[in-house]
Amino acid sequence: QVQLVESGGGSVQAGGSLRPSCAASRRSICMGWFRQTPGKEREFAASIFWSSATAVYADSVKGRFTISRDSDKNIVYLQMNNLKPDDTAVYYCAAGSTGGTYPRSYPFWGQGTQVTVSS
Repeated sequence: QVQLVESGGGSVQAGGSLRPSCAASRRSICMGWFRQTPGKEREFAASIFWSSATAVYADSVKGRFTISRDSDKNIVYLQMNNLKPDDTAVYYCAAGSTGGTYPRSYPFWGQGTQVTVSS
């Protein structure tokens, strides 16, 4: 089992930045960030392989979001810059052993943190 706790969401105006974080009870092979809005499926945003720091991004966030990890603290960050109203969602941290862009690839999930971007 892996326990994940997100923090660092909030409300910003368009063009602003936020950096949610995810504290993990132990290290996993791959960590991911997903987001979800009411009535829609959970959507992949970014992932990182812990050992190599290899990152993958969804096209919708590429160039604006950066995923990183702090190996000493078992924390994963999602630096979000130039935020847009379409980025408004609950952001979830996930952990797994295979990586990928599908939620089913990640057996462990945090409780989510709300990000709201106003125009």
